[in-house]
Amino acid sequence: MRVFERGWLSSNNVLFTGDDPALVDSGYVTHAPQTLALVRHALDGRPLARLLNTHLHSDHCGGNGALQAAYGCHTAIPAQEAAKVAAWKEAALSFRATGQQCARFTYDALLAPGQSLELGGMAWQVLAAPGHDPHAVLLFCAQQGILIAGDALWENGFGVIFPELDGEPGFIEAHATLDLIGTLDARVVIPGHGRMFTDVVGALGRAYSRLDYLSADPKRNAENAVKVLVKFLLLERQRIALAELPALLAAIPVVASAMRQMDIAGLATDPALVERVDGRAVHAFNAPVHTAPAAYTTLANWAASSLLRANAARIDGNDLVDA
Repeated sequence: MRVFERGWLSSNNVLFTGDDPALVDSGYVTHAPQTLALVRHALDGRPLARLLNTHLHSDHCGGNGALQAAYGCHTAIPAQEAAKVAAWKEAALSFRATGQQCARFTYDALLAPGQSLELGGMAWQVLAAPGHDPHAVLLFCAQQGILIAGDALWENGFGVIFPELDGEPGFIEAHATLDLIGTLDARVVIPGHGRMFTDVVGALGRAYSRLDYLSADPKRNAENAVKVLVKFLLLERQRIALAELPALLAAIPVVASAMRQMDIAGLATDPALVERVDGRAVHAFNAPVHTAPAAYTTLANWAASSLLRANAARIDGNDLVDA
């Protein structure tokens, strides 16, 4: 088993290199050539037989189409996503809602909680992991104490609780998933992002604390989601004209959902950015020229300011640049 720790635009990939080579999660679509290169080098010319996804967010399944084209690999996805993938309903899948990309792919099998499967000559359990994504799964090898956690648990947190943005339950589900992980006696966790870790108790403690903080005031989860989505845009594009940012945000449905839980008028903005983040008519996602409402201008100013304060972005002329 090999773990490819990727940057935050792509998820980590877990490659089993035995007689039946398999890959868990495939990264983001713009990183597909890198994913293919990593797999080809590790397998030394042997074909990838199987592909599995812990969940269908774009940074975990964006390379599926390229891997299927290259290898014709047997692909397994979470069971509750089957109808949406079969019909390729982008409005029901998360890609369009988050303003992200994913090349079309197909599936051959389904992953359902309670299943057992073999990867790398070892037995793995499929476990439900709702919270960040309602249909996500964990893969756990009890024999070796290895947990492939997706975005349910990182060393310092977990993925955005997206269901809560649409008024669906997510905090309680995320707590239950953390409780489940606490019962597994995992020796090592392979997260969807960041390095592998062995201090599972410590990671769970930090995750519970973060979840308590977010669930105490839903606007905190909404604000976090907006910052994450803007950072993702920056990772994908590397730079965004500040004047375009309001319209970009206005084109992302999840942002509109988040704004309903936020106090837009009360957001702390940076006066130095006002003239450059002005919401004037711009192109967004190749859409017709339009003007972003004033609320999106305020939101864009706040989001840019937040990333600057966190040293997650910098200003270069009139552009917000990834850092």
